[in-house]
Amino acid sequence: MLSPAIIRAQGTRPIRIGEINSYSSAPAFTLPYRRGWQLAVEQLNAKGGLLGRELQVISRDDEGKPSVALRAAEELVRRQGVDLLAGAYLSNVGLAISDFARQNRILFVASEPLTDALVWDQGHRYCYRLRPSTYMLAAMLVEEAAQLKATRWATIAPNYEYGQSAVRWFMQLLSRRRPDVEFVGSQWPPLGTIDAGAVVNALAQQNPQAILNVTFGPDLARFVRQGNDRGLFRERNVVSFTTGEPEYLHPLGPDGPEGWIVTGYPVTEVLGDANNAFVSDYSSRYGEAPTMGSVVGHALISSIVAPIENLGSLDTEVMADGFGNVGFDTPFGRATWRSIDHQSTLGTFVGRTTVRDNKAVMVDWKYVDGGAMLPPDTEVRRLRPAT
Repeated sequence: MLSPAIIRAQGTRPIRIGEINSYSSAPAFTLPYRRGWQLAVEQLNAKGGLLGRELQVISRDDEGKPSVALRAAEELVRRQGVDLLAGAYLSNVGLAISDFARQNRILFVASEPLTDALVWDQGHRYCYRLRPSTYMLAAMLVEEAAQLKATRWATIAPNYEYGQSAVRWFMQLLSRRRPDVEFVGSQWPPLGTIDAGAVVNALAQQNPQAILNVTFGPDLARFVRQGNDRGLFRERNVVSFTTGEPEYLHPLGPDGPEGWIVTGYPVTEVLGDANNAFVSDYSSRYGEAPTMGSVVGHALISSIVAPIENLGSLDTEVMADGFGNVGFDTPFGRATWRSIDHQSTLGTFVGRTTVRDNKAVMVDWKYVDGGAMLPPDTEVRRLRPAT
């Protein structure tokens, strides 16, 4: 039996989240993301914390490497005594942390990794994922792509789990909607080292009527500029994952693509009360507008806090089964953790790109609820093993 002193100590010590992310290797997304969760933690603690205790986030940089992430997870759990793990940016890193969580029976809330494997074929009790998955983003884009006249498609994606998953789902879902569609080729540049000129030339030789793009960050910028210079996008439709996110779109400036169908975050637009309040608080705190990373970081904290408040417990086994069906607030509105696969229903925006006053922006947008983009439960049960 625990002594009264130990019980008192457990009841007053801070609640600790061990957070791991690619701060040095992907700063465009992860540094605003860190500001987002820092803001959320400050706001929570100013209101009295979680279960009457201060919430702390102990953060580590994984350098974009699964091996580094695993060392960080081990240190956070064994030495820092965190109550749960969270974070990750790249899909392969997220899968590595998820497997660590499964083996060590500690909860992992994946904030950013988009691969469906996290919640489906490699899903388990101890892993939840916040952002819309590759399947969900593909389904959103297919709604628009199916309406295009194009029948000849080519794809370009980084050659790792996220890119492969995104292309696979887009091809499957579009082919179901449009049996007349033909995919004439795929380009698989390595992440972070794209030879954009060679890729653009290869795509042009395949002569598609439309292109699916999954590149992001510096790879996207190189691809867009080479494609503009060589006329690849002239009279071709382009559908693109995440290109409308401010951290990827705004740096393109006047070189931004015209008319691409994208998922993203039109932060320059008025999006509703929840987002307006978030933008105001974030801008006041940091002196700059938020990005998608900021949204994910802020939502991460609320997605963890709401279920714990509901459960009144930090017991891992209780949390593993108890997050399901709990709702939480985000800058995009209300979302819910699904019990069936531990995927959140957080959605995102779909719209088109344009250049306005020499700035690349997202227009003609609509918000798409994430829950509406998931397959039927019967299909999810087939995709996810019993855990």
